[in-house]
Amino acid sequence: MPSQEYFNEIYKEFAPGIRKLCLSYTGDTDKAKDVLQETFIAVWQNLEQFRNDAKLSTWIYRIAVNKCLMSLEKQKRTERISDAKLPNIADEPSDDRQQDIQILHKSIHQLKEADRIIISLVLEEKAYEEIAEITGITENNLRVKIHRIKKELTEIFKENARLQ
Repeated sequence: MPSQEYFNEIYKEFAPGIRKLCLSYTGDTDKAKDVLQETFIAVWQNLEQFRNDAKLSTWIYRIAVNKCLMSLEKQKRTERISDAKLPNIADEPSDDRQQDIQILHKSIHQLKEADRIIISLVLEEKAYEEIAEITGITENNLRVKIHRIKKELTEIFKENARLQ
């Protein structure tokens, strides 16, 4: 069994990035916290089985991606996903930067599931090689997808900003 101290180190290092990933995927702070917790429960339960075939960060992000997808699938089964489920930005501080961040999260949430995960990992500044490994696509295909996603995200962001 891994030591509590080692697990705490892992949590401190990876939780902030996983939290952002979960928020981008769910579009809801409370749901993101739940998925973050589920991710690290799975990490704790499976840390002994980690074989170092990949980087620890890649392994943890794969777990997080799977937990995000499972959460989204569960949500789809129980309710329709709508813009009403996105965070209420009217309750947030009104400065422009905070509003832009909220619009970005809303825009990311409007992307296809696979595109959301890719752009979230790009925003976490993960190496393309690692993103390709996490998502299971080739690095060349990833570069093309990222270009298309950025173009689509820019259009969605502009539209959402215009509607504000």
